[in-house]
Amino acid sequence: MDKHLLDLLVCPVCKGPLRVAQNGAQTELICRADRLAYGVREGIPVMLPDEARALAPDDPALQR
Repeated sequence: MDKHLLDLLVCPVCKGPLRVAQNGAQTELICRADRLAYGVREGIPVMLPDEARALAPDDPALQR
């Protein structure tokens, strides 16, 4: 993903920062505050809260 694009994107729920996490071949944008993982499909972030993956408090994606 383009670094400039990542600097512009924020969590649609809390407007907080997102960080990139690689889970095998899958890329996700992680919001630590809301414990949500937004998928990236074909290089396009899917920033829909309804499609975000909820993360457990002990999920490794939050620790990276």
